[in-house]
Amino acid sequence: MSNPRIGIFIIAYNAVNHLIQTISRIPKEVYDNVEEIFVIDDCSKDNSYYAALGYKAAFGIEKLTVHRNVKNHGYGGNQKIGYQYAIDRGLDIVALVHGDGQYAPEALPSLLEPLIKKEADMVFGSRMSKPAEALKGGMPLYKFVGNRILTRCQNAMTGLKLSEYHSGYRLYSVEALKRVPFEAFTNNWHFDTQIILAMAERGFRIAERPIPTYYGDEICHVNGLPYAFHCLATSYQYYRNRKRKALSYPGPMDIPRLAR
Repeated sequence: MSNPRIGIFIIAYNAVNHLIQTISRIPKEVYDNVEEIFVIDDCSKDNSYYAALGYKAAFGIEKLTVHRNVKNHGYGGNQKIGYQYAIDRGLDIVALVHGDGQYAPEALPSLLEPLIKKEADMVFGSRMSKPAEALKGGMPLYKFVGNRILTRCQNAMTGLKLSEYHSGYRLYSVEALKRVPFEAFTNNWHFDTQIILAMAERGFRIAERPIPTYYGDEICHVNGLPYAFHCLATSYQYYRNRKRKALSYPGPMDIPRLAR
């Protein structure tokens, strides 16, 4: 795939204070090579949708398309809409960027590279591959500790060795997405864990790349304890599926490959 068709999917909810800046920070080398940058506003209560439309009109950005859900579908539900859009558009790669700017668009060249080179089927930007950097970037200590504990528990159950499961900076091969039943997943925040484990279960190559951590005045909508419970429950179900397969097919079990 010498010139893959790349889409940048900007997920937005009440992100009016950061959305335009996030779009404008997409590196020129990425912008020049993407087919479309599509914003999907999840029925925000602020003017995120209209701000994006105004930015597109003011600067004549043809590659930018702006969409708005008529009702709120939730974090996972909005991702489902975006990934189906990427499939329907016939894209080869889709990169998920959060409209609140918490995940640096400047990291896109590094994150896209394994997919463009066909070295991975999924890439996510990890804040925890260099743990000290996460704290330097302003990650609250309780979130840092919670992330580390939750990730350790999930790795123990899944057999994977990920540095974290909880970054929302994700990029996918659209062909891989077609083979994952993401429409059946939750509309809630643990959608991210479900899709990682669905990729791993199907033997897709998952690559991690370090990203800078930034915590500013963006609003976190995640309810921590229910989120943690659902992530652990999803990981336990993955463990049970692996165990069931091991009992059905005695012999060495293949742990899904992690691209490095």
